[in-house]
Amino acid sequence: MSKQTFPVSGQPPQWWADAVVYQIYPRSFADGNGDGMGDLRGIMDRLPYLEKLGVNAIWLSPFYKSPQADGGYDVADYRQVDPLFGSLADFDAMLLEAHRRGLKVIVDLVPNHTSDEHVWFQEALAAEPGSRARDRYIFRSGKDSVPGSGDGNRPPNNWKSIFGGPAWSRVTEADGSPGEWYLHLFDTKQPDLNWENPEVHEEMRSVLRFWLDRGVDGFRVDVAHGMVKEKGLPDWDGAAAMVEGTSAVPREPAPPGDAPGAHTDAEEPHRAVSPVYPPSPFFDQDGVHDIYRDWHRVLAEYGSDRMMVAEAWVEPAERLARYVRPDEMQQAFNFDFLLAGWNAERMAEAIDASLAAAASVGAPCTWVLSNHDTVRHTTRFGLSDPTTFPKGIAADDEQPDAALGLARARAATLVSLALPGSAYLYQGEELGLPEHTTLPADARQDPTFFRTQGAETGRDGCRVPLPWAAKLPGYGFGTAGNGSAQPWLPQPESFGPLAADVQDGEEGSTLELYRAALAFRAEQNLGRGSLEWAEINAPESGLLAFQNGDVLVVANMGFASAPVPEGYTVVLASGPVPAGELATVREVPVDSAVYLRRE
Repeated sequence: MSKQTFPVSGQPPQWWADAVVYQIYPRSFADGNGDGMGDLRGIMDRLPYLEKLGVNAIWLSPFYKSPQADGGYDVADYRQVDPLFGSLADFDAMLLEAHRRGLKVIVDLVPNHTSDEHVWFQEALAAEPGSRARDRYIFRSGKDSVPGSGDGNRPPNNWKSIFGGPAWSRVTEADGSPGEWYLHLFDTKQPDLNWENPEVHEEMRSVLRFWLDRGVDGFRVDVAHGMVKEKGLPDWDGAAAMVEGTSAVPREPAPPGDAPGAHTDAEEPHRAVSPVYPPSPFFDQDGVHDIYRDWHRVLAEYGSDRMMVAEAWVEPAERLARYVRPDEMQQAFNFDFLLAGWNAERMAEAIDASLAAAASVGAPCTWVLSNHDTVRHTTRFGLSDPTTFPKGIAADDEQPDAALGLARARAATLVSLALPGSAYLYQGEELGLPEHTTLPADARQDPTFFRTQGAETGRDGCRVPLPWAAKLPGYGFGTAGNGSAQPWLPQPESFGPLAADVQDGEEGSTLELYRAALAFRAEQNLGRGSLEWAEINAPESGLLAFQNGDVLVVANMGFASAPVPEGYTVVLASGPVPAGELATVREVPVDSAVYLRRE
């Protein structure tokens, strides 16, 4: 394992190269009008909290007009704010206030698919096969149930939806007859756009400019490895390899509006999908890079300080690096690091591979432990195998050791914030929030839960509204209207002691640890530093140790305490060590991490 330096390109780094970006899931961050749903006003009200936390930017998950079939990732209008979250005026006010406080603002872009309620798809449903309107999406004739029968009763190919079940739904034509099939790699209400159509390219360039004109600083690109499909849409032998397991489960009738005019099967297999997919005809196709080169030119029209970050579940790291070549995106989420779990060997391998791949194209790395699609790392690290990646956790699944998970999560945070590059935080992790693992089935809203008939628990558990005040209704999630409306998802009792007002100013709290770590990171310029593995680094024994500038980082993922190296003093610890006693600490306990400086 060799030394990695930064900046890797030799050029002065832009703001995103070492930024700490805080992800906001708008419906669950803060409710500004007391209706139980988070909104833009709530975000603006909490900007002082984020400024004090010490982050540099915020990333907002979709707040666009949407029927909310997939938490807003089913966009009906890319240029309008959904009334659930406020108005364009509210967005502009929030953006202005964020910039006034020195916070950059990144917004989500969802280019792989639209909502089935988007005007384009409604036009496609009303149009005939072969029409211009249908060519904006991926419509195809079905295969005959009996060759030569002409009934087209079988899907065009064998692709499966990432959310479970077939990736194709059939529409009913205007005359009432069974018609063509449309592709939806996700929910039936999320038809895939046809990126071979020039209209699609022009529309998305227009959407980029719309938000850039309003002053946003960048875009997080959803399913950045999607969009382009292999020509001919061939059957894929890897469809079975993409799943971790298959079991036939009864399928209930689709709820009203599940798919416009779609015919559903009475039974379909449940597919538990791996988060990183093998080579396929619909992910990580070379053609996506032409799109990002085009978008790079659009952003350049607005100066050199606008950015894109790719959500691309791609492996190995060398393939991911293709997304951040100098003329494409500026960043890509580092899912190898997220998937490493609480394991020194896996984490060290992910760090080495990620830094090397990013350096090969002159790009900075990113580090992330949780997001709105994953079980919170505070909970994952408390499972019997802290390297597992469950697709949600339900009450009848293994329940985590909450204290152990929190201790490990705090330590992993010190590691990630000391690595050169940019760090992404998911809302609530600074409070040590766990996954809601006992959320009742009747409260769930994730389409994966319904499309798999509950066999896949889904992502609701990590999307529960934040607790701001322990003694207020909804733990203070609603900041207006007396907070009378219940939060859109119920909060567990464990959130009460973790509320922001309880932890604020409390020595040893997770919130104060994050504030201290972020302040130290900025003071020491760790994001623009370098990584060199220390002599005491021994991942095979559970000890991770690296030097970044004057700071030695030691994380103990083993089974016995490790001595603090001679000549070093602890300056920050993930464990509950009073600030006045840090200098006397001579051991790094198991499941903890420390920052050290030479005496």
